[in-house]
Amino acid sequence: MKITEMRELNADELNTHIEEAHKTLFGARFKHSMHQLDNTAELRQLRHRIAQLKTVLNEKSKQA
Repeated sequence: MKITEMRELNADELNTHIEEAHKTLFGARFKHSMHQLDNTAELRQLRHRIAQLKTVLNEKSKQA
């Protein structure tokens, strides 16, 4: 999902995407600790996506 698509979402949808990303990150961390994660860059990408979602959510809350 691109940042422009994120900006079109409302606050509830953003929160839902943040929760899903956190769950995915938790699973990826668990797989990483068990040496089963094939793509270790996925951890960084998930953290980056969460940061983007939180930034857009913060922008929306400041506009209101």
